[in-house]
Amino acid sequence: MAKHTKDVQNRYDGFLKTPRLWKKDVVFNMYQFEIDSKSDKIDLDIDDKLRLGKYIERLVSFELSRNTAVKILAENLQIQNGKTTLGEIDCLLLKDKKPIHLEVIYKFYVYDASVGTSEIDHFIGPNRKDALVEKLKKLSEKQLPLLYSKHCESYLETFSLKASEITQQVYFKAQLFIPFGERIILKTLNQDCIVGFYIKKESLIEFSNCKFYIPKKIDWIIAPHTQVDWLTYSAFIELSNPILERQFSPLFWLKLPNGELKKCFLVWW
Repeated sequence: MAKHTKDVQNRYDGFLKTPRLWKKDVVFNMYQFEIDSKSDKIDLDIDDKLRLGKYIERLVSFELSRNTAVKILAENLQIQNGKTTLGEIDCLLLKDKKPIHLEVIYKFYVYDASVGTSEIDHFIGPNRKDALVEKLKKLSEKQLPLLYSKHCESYLETFSLKASEITQQVYFKAQLFIPFGERIILKTLNQDCIVGFYIKKESLIEFSNCKFYIPKKIDWIIAPHTQVDWLTYSAFIELSNPILERQFSPLFWLKLPNGELKKCFLVWW
């Protein structure tokens, strides 16, 4: 298998293994999309330079295309008012012949108990620039209501559909990271989404006898494996310092002396 194809396969498998952030409609009354998928051999040429969100959409498109119960009607449907783009419908599909408006989201969040008052409030982006609650509000107040706007009617008519006939669902997957040394039990969100921890630079000394690897963002999806060029502690510090100075929190893989692999964020704040 060519390297590019193997990389795409690893990312697809990583996506499939990522759990949904919640079950059914326990968050903001938004129903999670349910589909049974297995790791098919992927036959898809994707540009590695795509930003992660668009890359994920391509993987979802492939996943849906492999399911005989699903028929994709439209993807990335730009809803416009004249020359103004009002927003985008990620996907219109038929599942078991029933129409669904599907929004696709894949995120990485860290748990900070000092932010907000609820479990959902506590999850923020690793760079502190976004938050789970902000994304949920955008979905419920802007992205999902777009289907019911008058400007969407003509688009739906091309598929002989009316908004009132369409079920709205989200396909919201996420990887969650908790503070190093803590154990968090989630009550609303899916516990299975916790895949690792985050740590501050001053605490890294505890892992000075370990190996490190910084994957490119497109590979944040995949589970850590051993077939990479591992860095020593000092080399990792040297490589990560400029990243932290730019107020970016790199995701890294950690290989313990016993061979155990961990996925982590090194946060700048």
